[in-house]
Amino acid sequence: MTTAAASAADGSYCDHTSVGVLVSGPQGLLLFERATPPAGLAPVAGHIDQHGSPQQAARNEVAEEVGLTVTHLHPLLAQWRPNHCRRTPAGPVGHQWWIFQAEVCGDLRPSAEEVRAPRWVHPDQLQHAALRTLHYAEGHLNNTEFEHRPGLEPVWCHFLHAVKLITLPSSALARIDTVL
Repeated sequence: MTTAAASAADGSYCDHTSVGVLVSGPQGLLLFERATPPAGLAPVAGHIDQHGSPQQAARNEVAEEVGLTVTHLHPLLAQWRPNHCRRTPAGPVGHQWWIFQAEVCGDLRPSAEEVRAPRWVHPDQLQHAALRTLHYAEGHLNNTEFEHRPGLEPVWCHFLHAVKLITLPSSALARIDTVL
């Protein structure tokens, strides 16, 4: 097995492909703080790795991270984002993302290894979290302040803006890109 293949098998190698899954309910969008960097509130997300396809990765990540079963996936967008990865990268920095809206069933059972403080976030709170991320990107909050009370994980500001769940001017999105 090559070094790259061994790294991919143990999860330490970045394959530059990721999925994100928006799970909505009557109370809003399901978000949580990740137990590992980067800091910020985020929906379900993860690398495609050995999952085979973006759709299968989305289903698996929802089950792994929040214990829910996906009953239907609706693709929302696919795009490259230059976000850093905690895994060992090979090649350019960033990921090809596939973002889905999911219908789910079951009881919320968050993974203690991956998820902290899961919560349903109302659209007004979502906009407030995006503005907190902007304040962080502008230098009004330091790393400790942002980690203690995070806004959105920076990569999610673009996605949530693209699907019209938050509104930020292009200058704000460009500033947030500096902390990806």
